[in-house]
Amino acid sequence: TVANAYVKPRVGAYVSRLEDGLRARAFPGDLYIMQSSGGVIEAVNAKAFPVRILESGPAGGVAASRWWGAIADEPDLLSFDMGGTTAKLCVISDGQPLIAHDFEVDRVYRFKKGSGLPIKMPVIELIEIGAGGGSIARVDALGLLKVGPDSAGADPGPVCYGNGGAEPTVTDANLILGYLDPAYFLGGRMALDLEGARRAVKQKIADPLGLSIEEAAWGIYQIVSETMSNAARVHALERGKDPRRFPLFAFGGAGPMHAYRLALSLGSPALLAPLGAGVMSTVGFLSAPLSFDFVRSWPSQLGQMDWAQANALLAEMEGEGQALLQASGVPATQITHRRAADMRYVGQGHEIPVPLPDGPLHADLAPQLLAEFERVYQELYERLGPPVPVEVLNWRVVSSGPQPELRLQTAINTNDDSSTDANASVSTARKGERQAYFPECNGYTNTPIYDRYRLAPGATFSGPAIVEERESTVIVGPGATCRIDEQLNLVVEMNNTPS
Repeated sequence: TVANAYVKPRVGAYVSRLEDGLRARAFPGDLYIMQSSGGVIEAVNAKAFPVRILESGPAGGVAASRWWGAIADEPDLLSFDMGGTTAKLCVISDGQPLIAHDFEVDRVYRFKKGSGLPIKMPVIELIEIGAGGGSIARVDALGLLKVGPDSAGADPGPVCYGNGGAEPTVTDANLILGYLDPAYFLGGRMALDLEGARRAVKQKIADPLGLSIEEAAWGIYQIVSETMSNAARVHALERGKDPRRFPLFAFGGAGPMHAYRLALSLGSPALLAPLGAGVMSTVGFLSAPLSFDFVRSWPSQLGQMDWAQANALLAEMEGEGQALLQASGVPATQITHRRAADMRYVGQGHEIPVPLPDGPLHADLAPQLLAEFERVYQELYERLGPPVPVEVLNWRVVSSGPQPELRLQTAINTNDDSSTDANASVSTARKGERQAYFPECNGYTNTPIYDRYRLAPGATFSGPAIVEERESTVIVGPGATCRIDEQLNLVVEMNNTPS
């Protein structure tokens, strides 16, 4: 409540200016804003509850991952978003992202838990890692190579941008390793300075460590990949999820460039890189339903529950959700309510959300609720707790409208009739070769370069390979098999033998 009141005037003024600007441009549609929990709300509700949109950008990327997973028949995914400053990873299980009910803002130490201001609000559960294309590499006081979490940002950016940056970054290393084409960055709209990147890596990293420029660049790439892999593995395992069961869905400007090594290290069975990975969060905004979250605190042991009171709380929240969504234009028959209870063993200091069945709750359901709590607890912790009573602390309802129906329209960029022929599109898409670094090949090797926009559904080829598009580049290592699916996702079947 305090945080909401604090940011409400500024966010309200900003959203109002945005509405005015859209009206002045004769925008005929409605303005919706993404929530941290993965749904959208009308502008009027965003102005009333601005604390709900604090993490709207990252939530959009996860919503896109969930949507792509649904149409690709992959309900379990690791959503991996890597940009210029940070990488973010989220577990999507059974078609739904994991949700946390508190998070921190304004951390004194950006990636240190407990150094920020706690906010009690539903948010898609993400781990944020200080690893991005602009992350700065350095040799520390102990003579060790470190990468991040500080970043060169977009201005001045990496040395290779030629904007005055002096510190070597992950992007500079990628350029040296041959993963980026200096003449095709941003689709050719921006040239990269390869020699500048090599000088910076030589002076700041290679010479102090007694390495070649190429060894130093690979060290930067390897460290940032291992940093992400270690954090992702811990994040998944702490939530009872085995990353070896989850394909990796990679997006963001830098995500597809680092996803192969991350998937290899995690043991993921496959890597999915969508077309337009650099702007994927926008798909999430379009695919998210209208929704609203409610919570009521009413502690009670399961064996001593006043079921009438519990049903009254749930009905009250469902009624509020129904009214808000109907006021937003959602037909009553298309509104759904998901219910959950935050439960724990008596005496514990934390609780876990447990799904509740539809319909009235009553004493005869207590054994079923206990069994569901134990199932969720076992999944998280691989064991059950002591033989003590179980209690409910909070009751939750998520009210949602229907999932928007999006229809993909795709086109292959080619000037001949091979665009719909999978095998022909591979040869048409091949732009040439360049030297790129793969340790499995003992260093640099001639690597095929493919134009992403010319690869038709059904096209298959093997790594090593580099697949380029305007907003991102996919790196595929030796031994992996690539195919283009019906939605033009690049699907990489991993060999799961980390180097």
